[in-house]
Amino acid sequence: MRPRRWWPTELTGVGISQQAFALRSKIFEVEQWLSAAPCSVYEVHPEVSFAVMCGRPASAPKKSWQGMVERRTVLARVGFSLDQVDPKVGAVVGVDDIIDAAAAAWSATRILAGSGRPLPDPPEVDQSGRQIAIWA
Repeated sequence: MRPRRWWPTELTGVGISQQAFALRSKIFEVEQWLSAAPCSVYEVHPEVSFAVMCGRPASAPKKSWQGMVERRTVLARVGFSLDQVDPKVGAVVGVDDIIDAAAAAWSATRILAGSGRPLPDPPEVDQSGRQIAIWA
């Protein structure tokens, strides 16, 4: 008999986004891989990274013109200029995805330098002893 999987709506009354649902198989793959991961693994989220960069949440949605300009300006201020990105990339990958990747790279740089911070701080710990946090 398979163990029952609990869905967020059953536990909280709130569902998950279509994007998260579409990523479920990849999330389960990562969960399996983590138990034998040969390296440290950190979770980052671009909007958390931008909130740390800005000192507040971004003021406009990332897919809006104002949101793109705000995020690109903040990235440049912290040393991540996107001026050298080949314009052809935007035809293959959404501009918001390029900006999100730069935010993730900023967080990774901070983690490697020892200045990254977990949210929550200190991280929560799951039943296996693994720390659970989003890093920025």
